Amino acid sequence: MRVSIVIPNWNGKELLKKNLPNILEANPNEVIVVDDGSTDDSVDFLRQTFPSIKVISNPKNLGFVASVNKGVVNSSNRIVVLLNNDVLVDKNFLKPLLPHFESDDIFAVSCAEKGYSWAWAKFKNGFITHGMGEPTITPHPSFWASGGSAAFSREKWLKLGGMDEIYKPFYWEDVDISFRAQKRGWKIIWEPKSVVYHQHESTIGKNFNKNYIDLISGRNRLLFIWKNITSKTLFKQHQMELLKLLSSGKNVRPFLSALFYLPKLIARREIEKKESKLTDEQIFDQFTS
Repeated sequence: MRVSIVIPNWNGKELLKKNLPNILEANPNEVIVVDDGSTDDSVDFLRQTFPSIKVISNPKNLGFVASVNKGVVNSSNRIVVLLNNDVLVDKNFLKPLLPHFESDDIFAVSCAEKGYSWAWAKFKNGFITHGMGEPTITPHPSFWASGGSAAFSREKWLKLGGMDEIYKPFYWEDVDISFRAQKRGWKIIWEPKSVVYHQHESTIGKNFNKNYIDLISGRNRLLFIWKNITSKTLFKQHQMELLKLLSSGKNVRPFLSALFYLPKLIARREIEKKESKLTDEQIFDQFTS
């Protein structure tokens, strides 16, 4: 089974220098680095040091989601593995991922980042809460596949239209595409034998301040619910709880920021209603903490 690896990069020359050798040692059929307007000579470094790697260079910074989508569209193989540039892989990390895709209903398989495991989620008090389940020695269903270390069915990814750029510049985009995939009846698996090490030398932390990060995280949490939670019961719970928060002066800035996207969300929400095969409740009921 042929594999493409897509790596978004923004001023990550030193991370690429450190992590690309292990990625190439894993023998993927194709490696694509999408450079997102770097100013640290990443592109020249890649072309001179790793000529076998396909480099796509954005003329300006477009954000994580746009870069990932561009990489997947330009990939050549049935399976696409997304890796952040600060992820160090075990040289055998690909082998456990691929057999899962022999099943037609698999959308994605998450790697086992050291210190993390499969993801669970609940709809509680009008919002989504999520966390990590207890690690297992066998594959386990997961609420989402990490956008920084997971393998995806390229065909299904393209059917979904890729990650939604409404979440630009970051956060919730991988949860969103995973949830939409599950609503269509496709499955997401966490594979404990596919070992990677996420070093968390984060581009986000280096380039954005905490207040902005918190604002985007809160905004995108609302966008996700408004777009994807189509259950009348769950959405009413959300409306009631959100009203309480706003009345007490909480969540105001994220709410106002999210309102700007409401016209776009309405059309996306209608698509989710039309295409869904499973209900929100059926998905949440699969996962426990």
